[in-house]
Amino acid sequence: MDDRTGQRIVPQTGRRPENRYGNRPTMKDVAARAGVGLKTVSRVVNGEPGVTPDTGRRVQEAIDALGFRRNDSARVLRKGRTASVGLVLEDLADPFYGPLSRAVEEVARAHGALLINGSSAEDPDREQELVLALCARRVDGLVIIPAGDDHRYLEPEIKAGVATVFVDRPAGRIDADVVLSDSFGGARDGVAHLIAHGHRRIGFIGDMPRIHTAAERLRGYRTAMEDAGIPVEDSWMSLGVTDPERVRCAAEEMLAGPAPVTAIFAGNNRVTVTVVRVLAGHHRPVALVGFDDIELADLLKPGVTVVAQDAAALGRTAAERLFRQLDGTLITPERIVLPTRLITRGSGELPPAG
Repeated sequence: MDDRTGQRIVPQTGRRPENRYGNRPTMKDVAARAGVGLKTVSRVVNGEPGVTPDTGRRVQEAIDALGFRRNDSARVLRKGRTASVGLVLEDLADPFYGPLSRAVEEVARAHGALLINGSSAEDPDREQELVLALCARRVDGLVIIPAGDDHRYLEPEIKAGVATVFVDRPAGRIDADVVLSDSFGGARDGVAHLIAHGHRRIGFIGDMPRIHTAAERLRGYRTAMEDAGIPVEDSWMSLGVTDPERVRCAAEEMLAGPAPVTAIFAGNNRVTVTVVRVLAGHHRPVALVGFDDIELADLLKPGVTVVAQDAAALGRTAAERLFRQLDGTLITPERIVLPTRLITRGSGELPPAG
């Protein structure tokens, strides 16, 4: 028989092939193949005692032959735990969150839990939608880098037993565990470092002011300048979205005019990268200190001096607290602040241009 394309069609004969996308094998299928009762299969699958070695071997052979996988959904209904936790990040593409996410995953894995993550894209509505979607899938706990400043929507979930820890920024309008880097102290130290190398006209370019870390780093900048007795001009400060065009314009404005800044403090890694590009084409040396380390910072000429956070420690500390909540060993929410570290590589040690 030929079809309309001219290809010869050979009818299938004999046994019909199994449906590749058919139903998954069940414990009943395993029991029938192994010639044992359903309870025996359940004991083998769940690692319970009461099964002889020979019977256990037969059941395992049946499991392997059929490709059976345990239905954890049924276990959730019986035990009330999913052995899964959610991680809500600001932006999965941001290099800062790579080691943080990996650290959370390693702690979760050590506790036999699966990590499910997603990105809020710095949108409070999307954050809430994602968090509640994870709760609807009955995750045991949540690690959240918040985009919004009102987390009262989480109160029913927390009361229902969902362990929750916030990272990098505190929760808004609820009491919850939070693990932070010392954004204020790190920025103050970074700006004080520039002042110690002779700078007085120092620009600050940061993220949106409603973001906790951006506000704290601006506060650190202001404090360092005040401690040194240096009045700050409004034109030296620029906060807003961190897209390259906005940051480039801010940097170029600070570097223009008869009294330009001689140094810039960049409020996060994305700002630092854009400022490095601007300074590469600038006609005179300008000192730079960035908050957050950036890739290849040590290979640039000069290397980029940074205030480094330990992103992995943030994730690990938050995840460990999450599982302590789940174990019932933590009751009172705490605020944990991790130190930052100034790494000098050359750009922050340049003297003011004459």
